[in-house]
Amino acid sequence: MKELDGKHIVLGLSGGIACYKSAELCRLLVQAGADVQVVLTDAAAQFITPVTMQALSGHPVVTSQWDAREPNAMAHINLGRWADAIVVAPASADFIAQLAHGRAGELLALLCLARPAERVPLLLAPAMNREMWAHPATRRNVAQAAADGAAVLGVGQGEQACGEVGDGRMLEPDEIVEELVACLQPKVLRGQRVLVTAGPTFEPIDPIRGITNHSSGKMGFAVARAAREAGAEVTLVAGPVHLRTPRSVRRVDVQTAQQMLDAVLAEVETASVFIAAAAVADWRPAQAAERKLKKEGSGPPPALAFVENPDILATVAALPRARRGELYCVGFAAESHDLLAHAQAKRLRKGVPLLVGNIGPDTFGRDDNALLLVDEREAVELPPAPKIALARQLVGEIARRLGHV
Repeated sequence: MKELDGKHIVLGLSGGIACYKSAELCRLLVQAGADVQVVLTDAAAQFITPVTMQALSGHPVVTSQWDAREPNAMAHINLGRWADAIVVAPASADFIAQLAHGRAGELLALLCLARPAERVPLLLAPAMNREMWAHPATRRNVAQAAADGAAVLGVGQGEQACGEVGDGRMLEPDEIVEELVACLQPKVLRGQRVLVTAGPTFEPIDPIRGITNHSSGKMGFAVARAAREAGAEVTLVAGPVHLRTPRSVRRVDVQTAQQMLDAVLAEVETASVFIAAAAVADWRPAQAAERKLKKEGSGPPPALAFVENPDILATVAALPRARRGELYCVGFAAESHDLLAHAQAKRLRKGVPLLVGNIGPDTFGRDDNALLLVDEREAVELPPAPKIALARQLVGEIARRLGHV
């Protein structure tokens, strides 16, 4: 899936050892479908060559305002009008200071100042020593750059080239691409607080064994990411899965259905949208053994008694209005057959305005899917696509039903 297909991206590099990561960033941008024009500062060219970046981007690298290839000698204007976004990675302490003080001593800073800010977002991926990142002057400059409209992506933590450990590392290339994609999505849920559940639950039989299902959590995580891209503040309550948390999403990890319900009820009063994408176990053992159940000789297996788990979606939908406010609830249904009939029945049974159906279990663990959106008026099919694409469509449909688009 080419998430940046047709987008024009200026990738600026200022001086720093993190320039080696920018080569991979350029490759990922091109792989995502972007047309990338690289701009190097003089300091950046000490760390990585224009030849390398030209090979990766497919375009000659621009290093000077006086580039003779520009017929009007206005590279700062031409590139700013061409771009859909400008990403500076790495953004050094010196470069951020230039922006904060409106200085334009070389092309990259001049280009950032001359861009049409209402149309071309500027993303800064800082990279510097931990003491430089913590210095009051840097903190002031970062705050000023953000106040002037730049999106400062923050930094990673870990071992630095100088041998020290702490904050200041440039984000990884895939994280920067994720931030750029998010920046370019329509903000149809701006100002909303979205609560999402994802993944399976695990109901213990004993300390070793338990009851779960094949849910990978990929659809729910994609929904959380898409809601964040749409401008929402997102909390993700996740069952036991091995997935990276989407950028800027707050994650709460749980195991059992009861734990998931408790986590949801702790968050729901401040949420405006609840999307129950988790595959919650319907039953759990009535009593979990404190020790591993042993196989004794050839005797019969232990008899397990089961009790019903709480219905998280129905519980939230039935909360009194004083507690849940105008919460818009969305449920998911994974069915093996008769998807439309089961989805319609489940929507009514749960008491929610929108039910999202998908045929399982073959969709579990896959990166693509197809969905059926069922409300009181219609059933809308979302044809097979990557789950993140479907999640963005779903978020758009929710925003439309809320009157935000």
